[in-house]
Amino acid sequence: MSTTVLTPMPLHAGSLHLEEDSPRLTAARRLARIFGFATASLAFASVLLVFGLYGYMSWQFTHPPIAALHTDPMSAKGLAFDEISFQASDGGRPSDGWWIPAVGASARTVVLSHGFGANREEYWVPMYDIAEMLHMQNYNVLMFDYGYADPNRRTAATFGIGESKQLVGALEYARDRGSEELVVWGFSMGAGTALQAALQTSLIDGMILDSTFVTNADTIAYNLKRYGALSSRLTMDLLSLFTPVWAGVRLDQIPSDEIQSTAYSFPLLLIHGKLDDKAPSEISERIAKAQTNADSSLWLVQDAIHEMVFRTHPEEYVKRTTAFLETVDMDARASRASNMGMLESA
Repeated sequence: MSTTVLTPMPLHAGSLHLEEDSPRLTAARRLARIFGFATASLAFASVLLVFGLYGYMSWQFTHPPIAALHTDPMSAKGLAFDEISFQASDGGRPSDGWWIPAVGASARTVVLSHGFGANREEYWVPMYDIAEMLHMQNYNVLMFDYGYADPNRRTAATFGIGESKQLVGALEYARDRGSEELVVWGFSMGAGTALQAALQTSLIDGMILDSTFVTNADTIAYNLKRYGALSSRLTMDLLSLFTPVWAGVRLDQIPSDEIQSTAYSFPLLLIHGKLDDKAPSEISERIAKAQTNADSSLWLVQDAIHEMVFRTHPEEYVKRTTAFLETVDMDARASRASNMGMLESA
């Protein structure tokens, strides 16, 4: 019978060291896991915060707060008016507005196209003063709310994609009321919308465009300058992500390049303040450069901010816009006479 003798082996110093340190290593690993979890949680929370911030920004971008209508043409300026409603050119949502008839029978109408964040009154322009001026010059005036400013049937802002069809609907309504000469007078995004509408209809005889705002990456970056911490690239990417969710349209659907490079067949009067911190004056300069109509012109005002040219230089504003409207009227009359002559000769 064999006997195995178990001889105790001496423990090495290294193994003693490991056994003594194992609680510390366990604590270190635990702390590392906690730190890793905390870091991952913080990163996740940061992503949620960024998405939440830009989600809210894009909601505000597509659903701007709009003040209620304060008054009406009769109360503000003693102008008689009709409450009207008309369909968008694509058969979409109806729009509500006011039809202010001219002093005497007139086939000339100006459609006022208000800016983003405002309704048909847009008091800072000031819209009622312009409506009164046009009324005194024997124009019919059509004032209306875009869908994002409609208190009864509010829809998301689509940066001219849907609004341009509402504007064409307003022009069609004016034509159906006997208008033979149609001018659009737009402000800020309402001016950019007017240019989009001009790509869709031949009803327009002339446009006055004040502080034209065109929604694209450059303009958004220009507006973000006042918020230095925000990345313009990230902002554009996330607005592009969220806008279809809130508004049902994509930002790349806006024909921003086309409306700035098109030579329109009718004359444009472009008005822009050089101190504009919302829509850079280069927008109007690019549009003006593309025009070939001899009656188109650009008025750059050195000391004016966004949509404040009328208030800054009221007399010159009235003088220039009145002269432009007279030119459009002469051109429209000559065109109608030429068309009549062609019909008679045929």
